[in-house]
Amino acid sequence: MDYPLPEWLDVSRETHEKLIVYCQEIIRWNKTINLVSKSSLTDLWSRHILDSAQIYGLGQGGLWMDIGSGGGLPGMVVSIMGAQDVVLVESDLRKSTFLRQTARVLGLNIRVLNQRIESIPPMQANTVSARALAPLSNLLGYAQNHLVPDGVAVFPKGRLAAEELAEATLQWRFDVTSHASVTDPTASVLVLKNIVKI
Repeated sequence: MDYPLPEWLDVSRETHEKLIVYCQEIIRWNKTINLVSKSSLTDLWSRHILDSAQIYGLGQGGLWMDIGSGGGLPGMVVSIMGAQDVVLVESDLRKSTFLRQTARVLGLNIRVLNQRIESIPPMQANTVSARALAPLSNLLGYAQNHLVPDGVAVFPKGRLAAEELAEATLQWRFDVTSHASVTDPTASVLVLKNIVKI
């Protein structure tokens, strides 16, 4: 598998190497744990790693909380990219074990919470992220509970992003900026602030 760096991704050689090692760990563990779909393994670098890397610059400094982390996408990637204080929330024990072991292999400062997001007390995070976890209306509830007042939620969304936004406005008020995905022309990354339940 090739691991080319696109022009928009300016990282050090060490960071590039860690991203490659992370890919290799996913491939190795995916034989026994379903971290990513087998069909997407052939395009793991672009579809999962680069897709996650693009959100790094959209978060804030301080605590970054990634919910429903699964195999660590995007939370593990943003930690490799340079986020200093990262919490990964994953309810599946085997996936949590993968996250802890891989963080150790890569020398990352990551805390893994093997719990359901609903059972975790407010974390006062500066950034909350989630990828392919739940509809936006549900994600906004999690974000509101765990963000500091001026924090941001960063949610990559597919081609139904506009529909999810329209549905979310029936229950929530928020400020949103939509960024076109650099890895999928049908997708976008939503950055949301000032989330208030109606």
